[in-house]
Amino acid sequence: MAIEQSVLDTIALSRDEYQLIVEKLGREPNEVELGLFGALWSEHCGYKNSKPLLRLLPAEGAYVLTKRGAENAGAVDIGDGMCIVMKIESHNHPSAVEPYEGAATGVGGIVRDIFAMGARPIAILDSLRFGPLTEARNRYLLEGVVAGISGYGNCLGIPTVGGEVCFEDSYAANPLVNTMCIGFAPVDKLVTAAAEGPGNILLLAGADTGRDGIHGASGLASRTDPGERFEELRPAVQVGNPFLEKMLLEACLDLAHNHVDWITGIQDFGAAGLTSSAIESASRGGTGIAIDVAKVPRREEGMTPYEVMLSESQERMLIIVRKGHEDDVAALFERWEVPTAIIGHVTDDRLVHIFDGEEEVGTLPVELLVEAPEYTREGEPAQELYEMESLDLIGLPDVADAGAALLRLLAAPNITSKRWVHRQYDQSVLSNTVVEAGADAAVLRIKPVLSPAEGAPADARQRGIAVATDGNGRYCHVDPYRGASIAVAEAARNVVCAGAQPVAVTDCLNFGNPERPDVYYQMQAVVHGIAEACDALGTPVISGNVSLYNESDGVPVYPTPVIGMLGILGDVTEHCTMAPSPGDELFVLGSSIEQAVDSLSASEHLRLEHGKIGGRLEIDLQLEERVQRAALAAIRQGVATAAHDCSDGGLAVTLAEMCLAADAGLDAANAVVGNRLDAALFGEAQSRIVLAVKPEKRDDLVGVVTSMNVPLEYIGTVTAEGHFRLGPLDLPLADLRDAYENGLERALAG
Repeated sequence: MAIEQSVLDTIALSRDEYQLIVEKLGREPNEVELGLFGALWSEHCGYKNSKPLLRLLPAEGAYVLTKRGAENAGAVDIGDGMCIVMKIESHNHPSAVEPYEGAATGVGGIVRDIFAMGARPIAILDSLRFGPLTEARNRYLLEGVVAGISGYGNCLGIPTVGGEVCFEDSYAANPLVNTMCIGFAPVDKLVTAAAEGPGNILLLAGADTGRDGIHGASGLASRTDPGERFEELRPAVQVGNPFLEKMLLEACLDLAHNHVDWITGIQDFGAAGLTSSAIESASRGGTGIAIDVAKVPRREEGMTPYEVMLSESQERMLIIVRKGHEDDVAALFERWEVPTAIIGHVTDDRLVHIFDGEEEVGTLPVELLVEAPEYTREGEPAQELYEMESLDLIGLPDVADAGAALLRLLAAPNITSKRWVHRQYDQSVLSNTVVEAGADAAVLRIKPVLSPAEGAPADARQRGIAVATDGNGRYCHVDPYRGASIAVAEAARNVVCAGAQPVAVTDCLNFGNPERPDVYYQMQAVVHGIAEACDALGTPVISGNVSLYNESDGVPVYPTPVIGMLGILGDVTEHCTMAPSPGDELFVLGSSIEQAVDSLSASEHLRLEHGKIGGRLEIDLQLEERVQRAALAAIRQGVATAAHDCSDGGLAVTLAEMCLAADAGLDAANAVVGNRLDAALFGEAQSRIVLAVKPEKRDDLVGVVTSMNVPLEYIGTVTAEGHFRLGPLDLPLADLRDAYENGLERALAG
């Protein structure tokens, strides 16, 4: 009997994929079985269009403890028996439909990925993209998303310490909401997500199951224009309960750290709910599973086996319990006031058996379910790429009023202070935060596993980490290959400026419809760009997420790879900030102040002042690596007192941000800017870091950078006066502060 196309559309399966299922099964699947295929073969769970590309990314490194994709998140060894666990994911379409709950449950989901591995979540970061704030809906989305992130994270007691917020026309109907979580664990306490040991028990811990989130993975996150199906998709957005998640978190960590002999694995309920949680765990363990949906606690009456298996109700975990320890584990969760239920067991036949009481309502091979078809397509660059690349920058008039242009840049939503966002987040809870949001990177102290009383050396240094998220969709729109490399380089530059050694990446890759040749070309180019930069900088990609079909009315968002970068500080007290002191001398590391007009390519100044997007992006990854190594050496040797990477808005914005952070002025009136004032002040040439040094350390800095063959040029001196002088620029610091600190609030006021 031919299945109706509307049924396949609901679960985002193509007709060819359905025929493949029938062929491999040797029969037609029933409703429950088809639902399982729809979820696990969805783009969100199966990575059908991206998995072949993702294999190109470097995954191994000296610090890496996990195999990418084998666990819920990636783990990095930071020494002294400690590790950092990290991952970033998207919740784009849910946030477009219900911004508060979409963002809140995005936080809840990424946090569960971390504590499922036995790691305590210690920090959240975000990377957000919206349309222009001139439109009321975009203001509504921004306000709702920020409230959702802060509401859930603050209730969990996990600080949100950093991130980025950007605004472009491309994201107006399809915002991007990417959230990253960092966790900490003793290396010997890491927990797997494998369902091992036939006869062991499947125990569900957490919330009752409802109808929220059904078709979230196959519908809301795959092949969906949120604008077209807005009201229809509202029920697919989950509703979160952060207070229950907090208890679930503590119970799982108690279990993992103190009673790991009772279990063989922990797996969170994420996309596709019980379906993905149980079946992917069985695949990891090389086993089968039997589940009785009648034993799953429910908060709604009349739910079918199909609905129970596909529900994405939040705050649920699957615990694989060693047979004989069921009562022990249940009692532990009861102490934390978390409900539990035994819903099945592990088998040795590598099959998924779904029961509804005595009736078996579905039987499928585990590996068939988790091995979604993979597609390698022919990418083709859009004609628009050639047009943007050929944009005549030389013919553009130079800036007429550089002071006014700088103030406009400082007030522009993409550059202006995001204080309005950051102050809604609790950044200091857990007392680990050393440098908060608003800096190049957040810095966190890592409390040692052992105290001195427990055998730790009395002189042991307190380790730290620096973390940042970075990405520029406009760069990738103009040149997806170089734009992606720049995203990696800038994220690494950010943690270097905090005094940390970059060691690992988690990425979230956001694109439109991969079936379009131009979008698939973007995907190919971005992945190659990330791979080349990660190889050059020694930062393997240890975890991540791909979000596709981000488009509305057939128009895709800019290709937007978001890079979450981790850096290690051997001693957290030796971190660096962007705030210099009066009397410090400032140098630009990596190039001269004078820049060619090509440095304006895809820049904020080009878009803001000329209304154009285009040009030719350039990055020399060998120079980038030397610049970062030189900057890190200068910081660690005590030569540099402050550092700030030069990126959006160019050198003038970088220096203004440093002076504002220090509440100090700048005397650089004699700086040589060259023939193009706009390029020197606002060009966004890559591989540049501004360093501050004491005058007596100038020769030491020259020695460091000369030994590494890195260009260096003197800019000027930090002053106690309230004026900002840079070449022909001469502005009161108060004017810069007013533009920079109030720009976002003014934009939100409409």
